[in-house]
Amino acid sequence: MELIFVHGALVRDGRWWWRRAADEIEERTGIRSRSVKLPSCGETTPEEVSGGLVADAAALRAVLDEVESRAGAGSAVVVGHSYGGTVIAEAGRHPAVAHLLFVSSYLPAVGSSQAAIMSAETDPVAIGDNGDGTLGVVGYDAGSFGARFLQDTDAATQQTAWERVTAQSAAAFVTPTTAAGWQGVDSTYLVCSDDRSTSVELQRVHAARATRAVEVPTGHHPFLSRPDLVAEQVERLVRV
Repeated sequence: MELIFVHGALVRDGRWWWRRAADEIEERTGIRSRSVKLPSCGETTPEEVSGGLVADAAALRAVLDEVESRAGAGSAVVVGHSYGGTVIAEAGRHPAVAHLLFVSSYLPAVGSSQAAIMSAETDPVAIGDNGDGTLGVVGYDAGSFGARFLQDTDAATQQTAWERVTAQSAAAFVTPTTAAGWQGVDSTYLVCSDDRSTSVELQRVHAARATRAVEVPTGHHPFLSRPDLVAEQVERLVRV
């Protein structure tokens, strides 16, 4: 079994975001993790944002193809954080996937876009057009970003996270999904009850589409603030 992490929007370096949880999961279960590099965040072509949702979904499928060829069907748990759930949806059903774990994320129906999903928020994160086909967060610095997205972590973590905020292709937000890769797959949704980014109300709408839902008392990034809680849920999945 292998864990595949798909990070959220407007950040890069998924390996850093997921590392604390990955280390604890490996210590508990022996299962190793990797993070998908998203073209829309400039992670596949140096210093160049390319593609959008479609390219990100293709990147996830490529990783799953490799896992299946090496380990066979049903050999991956895919973890989607925030926008990562929309990538999972667009990637479609894949035989390598045994379970899906959504963390403050989305399980969109076919034809929905990330922008449409986020429009349901009463206090949305401020995102602006950079004028070059990309979008970025607006009006934040390390302190305010930390207060909204990582209030349950320390100042050093908040600063390091801020350094990984990046521009992202607008196509990641406005492209409607053409598949619903979460349908028919065993899934768990972690509702982050202290999240200041994605409202608990919107989380619960999407959590209702998962096989099961678990509430954790964390902000938007429990794999940074409470990796033990994330590891606990993964351990339950793989021990079934």
